[in-house]
Amino acid sequence: MIPEGHVDPGYRHVSKLIQPGPELAVGDSLLKWYDIAPADARVPDDIRDLARAALSEAVTSGAIELSRDLGFAILHRCGESFYFLLVSTWRNENELWETVWAKNGDDEPSFRPWPFPETHRGTFCVWELGAVWHEQQAWSRYLRSERDEAARAGYIRDSFTGEV
Repeated sequence: MIPEGHVDPGYRHVSKLIQPGPELAVGDSLLKWYDIAPADARVPDDIRDLARAALSEAVTSGAIELSRDLGFAILHRCGESFYFLLVSTWRNENELWETVWAKNGDDEPSFRPWPFPETHRGTFCVWELGAVWHEQQAWSRYLRSERDEAARAGYIRDSFTGEV
């Protein structure tokens, strides 16, 4: 027998849109940027600006440790006013490392680290995996390249836009 899994019978899946934004230089690291949100409820500019500023400050203060990293950040609008900020960098050649922050509503003035109390925990949701899949493919192309300045620039320019 195949288990039912953990899908509420009333759940109705919707599509979301992935849109790249300008890359973000934080310290000596460089991150691609993705917004993920419903097409009719995009990430507001002020929330994106807040997320980018919080990430820059976190790297400057050492709250997020990045050093000569290449990677990407995902700002995901998960509801009316809940946002995940997922920071992913490539390390040890082929590993994706991640830091998760969130902002929950107007009562939270900025983004903060997201706690994970369990050992078996969520990683990327179905929408975020659209960006992650593209990044896995782009990083693999980079690893097969000469990995010179031109190849790094090619990786940074290689972004995904589309419905997931």
